[in-house]
Amino acid sequence: MTREKIYLFDTTLRDGQQTPGIDFSVEDKIAIATMLDEFGLDYIEGGYPGANPTDTAFFNEKRTNSASFVAFGMTKRAGVSASNDPGLASLLQAKSDAICFVAKSWDYHVKVALGCTNEENLESIAESVKAAVNAGKEALVDCEHFFDGYKANPSYALACAKTAYDAGARWVVLCDTNGGTQPPEIRAIVEAVIACGVPGHCLGIHAHNDTGQAVANSLAAIEAGVRQIQGTLNGIGERCGNANLITLIPTLALKRAYSERFETTIDAERLVGLTRLSHAFDELLNRSPDHQSPYVGASAFATKAGIHASALLKDPRTYEHVPPESVGNFRKVMVSDQGGKSNFINALKRRGIEVGKDDPKLDRLIQIVKEREATGYAYEGADASFELLARRTLGTIPEFFAIDGFRVMVERRFDSHGRVKIVSEAVVKVIIDGEIIMSVAEGDGPVNALDLALRKNFGKYQHEIDDLELADFKVRILNGGTGAITRVLIESTDSSGVRWWTVGVSENIIDASFQALMDSVIYKLMKNRHMAGRIAAE
Repeated sequence: MTREKIYLFDTTLRDGQQTPGIDFSVEDKIAIATMLDEFGLDYIEGGYPGANPTDTAFFNEKRTNSASFVAFGMTKRAGVSASNDPGLASLLQAKSDAICFVAKSWDYHVKVALGCTNEENLESIAESVKAAVNAGKEALVDCEHFFDGYKANPSYALACAKTAYDAGARWVVLCDTNGGTQPPEIRAIVEAVIACGVPGHCLGIHAHNDTGQAVANSLAAIEAGVRQIQGTLNGIGERCGNANLITLIPTLALKRAYSERFETTIDAERLVGLTRLSHAFDELLNRSPDHQSPYVGASAFATKAGIHASALLKDPRTYEHVPPESVGNFRKVMVSDQGGKSNFINALKRRGIEVGKDDPKLDRLIQIVKEREATGYAYEGADASFELLARRTLGTIPEFFAIDGFRVMVERRFDSHGRVKIVSEAVVKVIIDGEIIMSVAEGDGPVNALDLALRKNFGKYQHEIDDLELADFKVRILNGGTGAITRVLIESTDSSGVRWWTVGVSENIIDASFQALMDSVIYKLMKNRHMAGRIAAE
């Protein structure tokens, strides 16, 4: 039996950016788009070019290799021709493969928000879609507030969807913008849209999670006939968030109710990277992953001692709905760690590191990683540090240099005008070929001073690290109090444009920072020699 394809549309970089406390930089967007593209999503919506400087800069270049790169924006304004609308022009000029237009489909919003007639709104939808198609771009239309609009005025909501389809939209996306529609309503309304002449293979669903049912509503829409799902990584989004693709993707792939009828671009091999993708994204946001997230949470396959654990050890199927390794996660109660080994072997293979499952060095690496993660390290978001740790444990890394010690001083004093001045100074002693090189530097804060001092004089390697730059620096306190454990995540880049992430953990923020800085420099030297970087720096 031929399975139908479900298309996966990620709006993390657009709708996900509406999440309180989240504000992506251009560099963040590039990193996230790369993660999504490599994972295998069909569509990646990057933002709203012309609406803000970040999104405009992001769309100066095409940011995906495989996925369709999507620009988001409004349909043309009523009373203005498509050729004279500056907002539409920005969308057409963006370096995107597709344009997703947001269109009003609730007549109440047409009157109050747009201040135009229902017919003018329909014209704006049609003309905008035609302009995109004529420009050689795939057109999508997000019918905003569609379900509430349908319940208020069914004929007009259907007219909006049908107008978009008739004008040439590849996808007509039904949006539950307020997030209050229930699964039976979703199913019935989708069926009504299909009955009015918009085929299911051109319909998408965009569900918000205000009643905790965005995933359920997305699945209900699929049952009713839609073939595109829009959502975000880890369900981020405004208010209560969007449909969580990290939950939807494995459900479609692993649950027979869907896997026997549908397929997505995420095959079994790619699905193994799901947990890593989810956790790496949280680390980039500098937040702790939700331990109870379905499929990917640290507790998703954890069982406490007792009758459950006893049954689990006899047959994992007794208390596991899917094998944890299928999504790259781990079983927490096991006599053997073979499941964990397979994940490590796969992760190492992707980095060009071959190791046998019976190699005692592999057992040692697994032990080290588990011990370190128990103290606060997080390697999902620090690929470069993980690769260095693996290579140190399994093989050899050249000893480019050694650190004889470092000292950081922070002084608060008054200048000649009586103003408070904070001065940070760092001293680092580096040993290269048996020679001690001492460097001193002042910086904007102790970490900046330490970084400048570390890289100020690197002897024969100095020319190799001249283009090394720290792109981002994130600090997370892992427990309370002044003696708290601190995790530092550093993002680095160089003139080649690649980026890599390193991590350090300590009771002292300066020491944690130094660990991450050291890994960054060593990784750079390894990368220069093509001895590392198949995954971390891509």
